[in-house]
Amino acid sequence: MFAVTYFDGDGWHEGVVEADTDGRMLLREEPVPAALPRLDGVITGGFTDHHVHLQLVDHALLADSVLGRVVDLGGDVDVLRAESGRSAATAIEFAGAFLTPPGGYPSDRDWAPSGSFREIANADDAAAAVAEMADAGASRIKVASNTDAGPVFDDDLLRTIIERAAEHDLLVVVHAQGAGEAQRAARLGAHALAHAPFSELLDDDELVAQAATVSWISTLAIHDGDEYRTVVDNVRRFHAVGGTVRYGTDMGNGPTPVGLNPREIAALREAGIDGLDLLRALAPTDPRDPASALFLLPGDADPLRARHLTPDDLKV
Repeated sequence: MFAVTYFDGDGWHEGVVEADTDGRMLLREEPVPAALPRLDGVITGGFTDHHVHLQLVDHALLADSVLGRVVDLGGDVDVLRAESGRSAATAIEFAGAFLTPPGGYPSDRDWAPSGSFREIANADDAAAAVAEMADAGASRIKVASNTDAGPVFDDDLLRTIIERAAEHDLLVVVHAQGAGEAQRAARLGAHALAHAPFSELLDDDELVAQAATVSWISTLAIHDGDEYRTVVDNVRRFHAVGGTVRYGTDMGNGPTPVGLNPREIAALREAGIDGLDLLRALAPTDPRDPASALFLLPGDADPLRARHLTPDDLKV
């Protein structure tokens, strides 16, 4: 048994860690005896990627990663439900299909698997689709609102989708792309943006307003050039006014790693999110949960140096 400092997703705490008879690592929050040896480093649960597409990657690779939870934001709900039931090492949450207008993004994309989007023409379609996703175990609803790639919902229908989702206690995540779409999604009641805004620089008043109601999923590293500079600037100022930024990579969008993405971490740091703020963006699972794998970080808590905690780490 060793004394240890651990991070629970919000702040630092003290506890003890030990291996059970099966070699499983367990952490408890309790007073630490003064004579107990201390583990070198700090402990977290597995990190969270808040934006992935599991049907576009070899998600079996997650088992060896430092991700303890992923959130799929657009896929066939039946496939995702089955995968979430089979996954042991990594918790899988999902939104199910993109909800989009007829002909809207991503209905014309070759990468979009069958069943990964649902075309919604009216309020009845919206109610039926939201109910289906909820019944399948979705933890949120994903809406596409991309004026760069086709039609988008009008204000009334987008608001209706948000209201139907609320009836099922589901939050709504919006892919907002194109001039004014991030602002419109927030104004109509979206709870999160699937991508930090990259189409244009948001003014300071809008950033303050969004910080009070909407979280942003980062996905900074999928951009380059002017788009990259725009999104980093938006995130830096959003974070500075108290906005909540969640780590997400759009895993499956190009050759992204199936695990923690060093380019995304570097981009968040460039946007001023580091140290404790970076760990909060990574939203690790609670290491006190017996179902959570434990990860050992160096004393500076650099997530890029995290690794599985093993019984060998507890040998004197």
